[in-house]
Amino acid sequence: MKKTLFLIAFTLFLVATHAQALTKEEEKILTKIEQGMPAMTELLKNSVNINSGTFNVKGVRAVGDMYATELKKLGFTIEWIVLPDSLKRAPHLVATRKGKKGKKLFLIGHLDTVFEPDMPPNPYQQLTDSTATGQGVNDMKGGDVIIIGSLKALKELNLLDDATITVYMTSDEENAGEPRNISRGDFIERAKQHDIALAYEGGNLSTVATARRGASGWQLEVTGKQAHSSGVFGGNNFGSIYEASRIVNAFRETFVKEEFVSINPGLFIGGSEVNANWEKQLGNASGKTNIISPRTIVIGDLRFLTEEQKNKAREKMKNIVSKSLAGTSASIRFMDGIPSMAPTAGNEALAKQLSSISEAMGVGKVVPGNAGSRGAGDISYIAAYLDCLDGLGASGKGAHAPGEIINLKEFPILMKRSALLIYRLLQ
Repeated sequence: MKKTLFLIAFTLFLVATHAQALTKEEEKILTKIEQGMPAMTELLKNSVNINSGTFNVKGVRAVGDMYATELKKLGFTIEWIVLPDSLKRAPHLVATRKGKKGKKLFLIGHLDTVFEPDMPPNPYQQLTDSTATGQGVNDMKGGDVIIIGSLKALKELNLLDDATITVYMTSDEENAGEPRNISRGDFIERAKQHDIALAYEGGNLSTVATARRGASGWQLEVTGKQAHSSGVFGGNNFGSIYEASRIVNAFRETFVKEEFVSINPGLFIGGSEVNANWEKQLGNASGKTNIISPRTIVIGDLRFLTEEQKNKAREKMKNIVSKSLAGTSASIRFMDGIPSMAPTAGNEALAKQLSSISEAMGVGKVVPGNAGSRGAGDISYIAAYLDCLDGLGASGKGAHAPGEIINLKEFPILMKRSALLIYRLLQ
């Protein structure tokens, strides 16, 4: 009996704590989210059913128009950042409100998906009461709709008055146009005018991203002396393929246990005649079994958590390359790609604030996820300039693959959590 009374008292204590943790205004926000979910689910369905593969310029723009209409209703000023024709990309969508209250927020989404029109269609379809499938439903149209739904609830309660918020949805996150200083130039400059960036890539209830690895490229070129294959173990000429293999394997041995660093050879071509194109990441070769191959090219990527880690890794790679086998020589060059989102105290503080909100909602703690599990993203371009948090979007599985799924049970919870985070940052 005493145990039962204790459990009842403890339960009442938890309920009371929850009630105290969320203000009446915040409870109203949660109610507004619930009331708006049918409309937001319909918006998700309609946007998923528009193919917006990165190179489908008309489709990406159509999704942007759909979201722009919703944001305009919320009092945002709409702009389109048109990219040069040479980039073959749709314009970025930018929606702004300017005020003097609270933190200046920069909310990040993207309009494109990896699914181009020539790929098998996968329209929105509810599979069960808790799941739905569709191209980009999780990455990241679900996240885009969470942004819109969060702001809609706040607007209907007059809680966006005098707030400074920029919603920036890029058109080419899945395959950013080159050069990046053009495709991301405006994005970076606008972000610098804000205090906090919140990105809505795929998320979940228990973790959030305070850091993401960066990505850069490398190209290894090895030359050797063309000769008869019978002399390959003669000691004077091991050929380009053996030397390239030594180097790549040394990369593996050196970095396999270094946390957050990965070296991946994506294309390995050797022979008598070799052609490789870094930009298109393709090549061809010809050779004969009785000829020691004189030329080998390898291209790959290097992933890292900080700029310091990237630079140290590059120096180690150069050192490995310099120790050539007899009769060979090698060189390596590096190409910068997407910078990393390094972990910072400011990012950690945002994660703790989100966790506090989640606990107040009765959902549980939120902790920073493993930075090594996430690739680079748009937020990485601006992480050096302001406090950042990513992984605030929809939960699900199978992103970038046929049958991509969103978790419909968690969808409104994540939207509520997002709305409360934005609200508290604006106070």
